[in-house]
Parts: sequence; C-alpha cells; structure tokens
Amino acid sequence: MSVSLKKGQKVSLTKESNSGLNTVLVGLGWDEAPKKSGGFLSSLFSSASQSIDCDASALMLRNGKLLGTHDVVYFGNLAHSTGTVTHLGDNLTGEGAGDDEQIIVNLAQVPNDYDRIVMVVNIYKADERHQHFGMIKNAFIRIVDSRNNAELCRFNLSDDYTGMTAMIFGELYRSDGEWKFNAIGQGTTDSGLKELLARFHD
Repeated sequence: MSVSLKKGQKVSLTKESNSGLNTVLVGLGWDEAPKKSGGFLSSLFSSASQSIDCDASALMLRNGKLLGTHDVVYFGNLAHSTGTVTHLGDNLTGEGAGDDEQIIVNLAQVPNDYDRIVMVVNIYKADERHQHFGMIKNAFIRIVDSRNNAELCRFNLSDDYTGMTAMIFGELYRSDGEWKFNAIGQGTTDSGLKELLARFHD
C-alpha cells in the first residue's frame, strides 16, 4: 500500500515490508495549468503559446556534495557511469496522465560512496519564456518497486510555487544501512540546470 507523504516527511524503502528491494522507479509528473486569458498583455509573453518543458534530473551526491557533472543523470546524460541510475528520456510537454519522466535506480548496486540521489526538475528556458511552477498543477514524485510495479510512496506538491523556475522534488538517501526517501518540495528561482547544480557543489 502506497504511503502518501507531506512536505518534509521521510519514509524507509528497504526495511521489513520491502526486504529484498533492489531497484525502484522514480516517477515524476506534472500538468500545465489552464492559461488565464489576459488579452493584449498576455500576448506579449511567449508562454501564452509555448508548452512548459520540465526536465527531471538525478544528482548523485557523495557526502552530500555534487563532485562533478558526470554525477548528473538527465536528458543529455541518460545513464550514470556506474549503471545504477538511468533516465528513461525527456518529455517535452507534460501532456497525458501518469508519469511524465521516469528514472530507474538500482539501490542495491549504488556504490557506497554515494549517499544521496536528489531528484530535481527545472523549466527549460524559464526566464526567456516567462514560465514558472505557478503555471503547473498536479505535480508529484512517486517511488515504485520495480519487482511488481507497486507504488511504495507518493508526494503530491501542493504549495504555491508562483515565480519558482526549478524544484527540488525529493531525495533517496542512505541511513543506518537503509535507503529512505525524503519529500522535499523546495522551489528555487534558478534559471537553469547549471544554476541549480551549483547549490550542491562542494
């Protein structure tokens, strides 16, 4: 049975009830909110006609720090060199039900020096297109057991993220020999992935 998380809540993924859990699917989803009719003024902004392109990335941290871009798994680098984290590809519009982007993580094989895998999403060309997370609804992150496709937990983002152009959705992390998930839901005003990554550098 899936656990519904609130912002800041943590849950163990690999303790008793999920013993033997090796690989999880991290599903991230969002929908574009209906555009408000703003007449002449709204026509000045390209967001009135362009879809919002959200890009999900997984940051593999060592001692809580990102040591290089080789530890970033995203649409431009779909698989980590260890083979333990794989991005299943970019969704350009967020249309349709279910997950918009998916990342596979083999928890059992992640090298011990990696202690956190942070899931982030940024809006492509957010500043140029005058787009932000206030224009998005139904955003969520969920963790699925790859053995049987059972959803282990889900975090629905419900805060008002108007003006935020990037989002730290949540993180998988090691603690006392277990893998856990932390529902973060922190919006940022970073203009792109490069600026977002800087938050995690040593």
